[in-house]
Amino acid sequence: MKTIIAYLIFIIISIGMIFIMPELVEMPIWYMKKVLFVNSALIGSLGGVLYCLRAVYLNKSVHKRWDEDWIVWYYLRPLTSLLSGLVSSIFLKAGLLTLDAVEGGSTFGYLAVAFIAGYNVDNFLKKIEDVAKTVWGIDKSRVGNDKD
Repeated sequence: MKTIIAYLIFIIISIGMIFIMPELVEMPIWYMKKVLFVNSALIGSLGGVLYCLRAVYLNKSVHKRWDEDWIVWYYLRPLTSLLSGLVSSIFLKAGLLTLDAVEGGSTFGYLAVAFIAGYNVDNFLKKIEDVAKTVWGIDKSRVGNDKD
């Protein structure tokens, strides 16, 4: 468990460093053109890390039901959250998801959606499958049809 906590803290520090790097050093033009996507991925991962940290203290301290079988989940969840955050910004840019509350889709709107996508990967993926069904007629995956 200590290794998982150290891993999650390492990810938080790494996210912070990458997030502020453009303020500290001059980044390549290609990077700056894609910084919204990078930041969305980072914020999505941060949402996943928060979810993992919460799961650690709930399962270890509150409910006393720590299970070693879930270790892989703790390592992979921040990565799936990173991908969800990235995908959320792609779908927003493409106009397939909308930011009704924020006219013109501000950076903070993108980051808020990315955080939610990273924090709640399962429901975000279900939403993406709903969009795919509506826009292209693609049926939901077997996982998307689960009732859980």
